[in-house]
Amino acid sequence: MNKKKNPELSRMFEFAGNRHWLTIAGCILAGLSTILSMIPFVCIWFVIRDILHAMVQGNISLAASSGHYAWLAVAFSMLSIFLYFVALCCSHLAAFRTATNMKKEAMHHIVTLPLGYFSQNASGRLRKIIDDNAGLTEGFLAHQLPDLTGAVVMPVAVIILLFVFDWRLGICCLLPLVISVFFLKKMMGGDNADFMSGYMTALETMNKEAVEFVRGIPVVKVFQQTVYSFKNFHAAIEEYKKYASGYAICCRIPLTGFNVTLNGTFILLIPAAVLILTGASGQADSQKLFLDFLFYSLFTPICTTMMNRIMFASEQLMAAKSAISRIEAVLQEKPLEESNTPKQPKDASVVFQDVSFTYQGTEKKALDHVSFEIPSGKTIALVGASGSGKSTAASLIPRFYDVQEGAVLVGGVDVREIAKNDLMEQIAFVFQNTRLFNDTLLENIRAARPEATRDEVLKAAGAAQCKDIIDRLPNGLDTVVGNGGTYLSGGENQRIALARAILKDAPIIVLDEATAFADAENEHQIQLAFEGLTRGKTVLMIAHRLSTIQNADTILVFGDGKIVECGNHQELVNQNGIYASMWKEYQTQITWKVGKSVGKEKKHD
Repeated sequence: MNKKKNPELSRMFEFAGNRHWLTIAGCILAGLSTILSMIPFVCIWFVIRDILHAMVQGNISLAASSGHYAWLAVAFSMLSIFLYFVALCCSHLAAFRTATNMKKEAMHHIVTLPLGYFSQNASGRLRKIIDDNAGLTEGFLAHQLPDLTGAVVMPVAVIILLFVFDWRLGICCLLPLVISVFFLKKMMGGDNADFMSGYMTALETMNKEAVEFVRGIPVVKVFQQTVYSFKNFHAAIEEYKKYASGYAICCRIPLTGFNVTLNGTFILLIPAAVLILTGASGQADSQKLFLDFLFYSLFTPICTTMMNRIMFASEQLMAAKSAISRIEAVLQEKPLEESNTPKQPKDASVVFQDVSFTYQGTEKKALDHVSFEIPSGKTIALVGASGSGKSTAASLIPRFYDVQEGAVLVGGVDVREIAKNDLMEQIAFVFQNTRLFNDTLLENIRAARPEATRDEVLKAAGAAQCKDIIDRLPNGLDTVVGNGGTYLSGGENQRIALARAILKDAPIIVLDEATAFADAENEHQIQLAFEGLTRGKTVLMIAHRLSTIQNADTILVFGDGKIVECGNHQELVNQNGIYASMWKEYQTQITWKVGKSVGKEKKHD
């Protein structure tokens, strides 16, 4: 039943593994510490009672025996502090293990997810979910959970003590506590109970946009688009502000009522004491009432502290539950299913059979009943406007996603029936956005085949036209690139990516805008590298620069997720259709650039 009511707390204990008992021990010790922390107040009251009694009797020596109460107060205070220290040691050890396990389990799970998941979830958002939420849970288990346990145990002891001395004064102290609970429920319940989920989502979005903004600062400065580029980041900040300020405004009246009620206990306590005193009979009753009033005056601050601890601990509990839910959402992402009886591809052919695919969260089909075939050793090029489905088609071959309709076959076998490692061995990629690790150039290229020798890496680098890059670097292949090392241009990054693909020597090559960031010199070098990379291989090539695909065996023109034209370069030009129009525009752009340059030179002369 507890798991149904508090699944997040149950999940926390699961993450703690064999150290979950430390969390339980920490909570028990924190509860005992809380109870012991109230005993010194009772001892102080006994000391005051003995001193007042001695003063009334006119013999101060009668208060000599009150010294042992003072020592008991010190002893219980020290014992309470010690138990709380041990409780925190236990809770911290359990919290560290919980946070570590959360991060490990999340990272182990993430590496099993298809690559398409990462194109839909920015790195900033994933870092926030895993790192920050694990840290938030760690803080809750280490500090807030022991305090919450103490805050839960304390009311029981408080209620007992409130009625031990004078039930009438006890009710006067208890009534503000009951009213404060009402205000606390107004802050933590209702619509505010769901606040934390929206707040954390807004925080993740703001974190993601901040990362993207910082990464894009060089482009922003070059094109002087500061205000425009700040738009998404500013919108994320405004969304976060809406949640943060909205919650603060929503809580202002309940929080004011909470604080006024707790701190206004004496408004009831003093008049009640005066009324009771007027009805007292004899000096003894008056003295007893005065002593009881002193006790409740000493004890009221404990009640205030208790309720404040409950308020802050409840807020942290909401945050921790939300953190666990977000980690759990990542863990609930399903890896692509693999066949129990995997098959081996017969050759390097690729076939799309009536394939349809729709991205999660959208209604429009990215691919709509697409069919085509790439025979082994042939090259096919995909062209079309942005968003027409080219990259989506390419991403289905290595199972970045699974099709919803139809099938993608590699070597005559549905990719869903090929083991993941076997499928990856069949395909080499060169993406538009090439990522290099913060490591040596040697290890960056060898990532495609870790067991490759240095000579094999050098041979692949040479075939990818990387010799000039290696020669000019201070340590050649052993030069560190990326953060803290040497930076390469976009075109040079693409050539390193081609070297990886050549080293892998896979029978199927997927080139997605491989010349996108290349200048004229790098594009020429990349074209030379293509010749070595694609010789005798099955190639699927995506390009906007039509000059790079003229020699493809077949060119498919995509539009709105469908194949609208098919043929080789000359056939498509002769059809005078979409491709012919694209080719004409491409030729015009080249001519325009040259003509513009010549015109400017003539005018200058």
